[in-house]
Amino acid sequence: MIKNRNRQNLVNEIEKHFKLDAHIKEAFLAVDREIFVPNEFKHLSYQLEALPLAASQWISSPLTVAKMTQHLELKGIDSILEVGCGSGYQAAILSKICRRVFTIERIDELLKVAKKRFLEHEMHNIITRFDDGQRGWKQYAPYERILFSATAKKIPKILFEQLAEGGILIAPIEEAENYHIITR
Repeated sequence: MIKNRNRQNLVNEIEKHFKLDAHIKEAFLAVDREIFVPNEFKHLSYQLEALPLAASQWISSPLTVAKMTQHLELKGIDSILEVGCGSGYQAAILSKICRRVFTIERIDELLKVAKKRFLEHEMHNIITRFDDGQRGWKQYAPYERILFSATAKKIPKILFEQLAEGGILIAPIEEAENYHIITR
């Protein structure tokens, strides 16, 4: 009961800054951010803060996750490629909206922990891969959506080749203050 209230409070906090579509709100209410946060930061799980993970990586702020998820325009989308699995929180949110989530992580330690979480919480529509996400995942392409959960200096051409016609790619670009929405 407390976790449900925490998730509702998190959604309320997000909506003070950014109005969520109903299906995005439902995804946030269905995913417990606390399970993706390291033990020493669990008390901050429902704050609008990015939190440190292993290997000098971060779990994104729930506000960032909400904005990027909503801008992907996911209603009715079958498959999405996520570059940068990290803790797995973003993939978990996506899994409540899309039929198949393909997520790539280049840091083995992070991917092993995320995979364990996905299995423990029966998120069976998330498919993981240990690799450099800059190469994409051609085997399951084309993707209707591609999301960089990690910052990129630029978007490799190969990822545009894996984006379906009419698809959307969202990526936070390192030198930019905001993310970019790119459609094909």
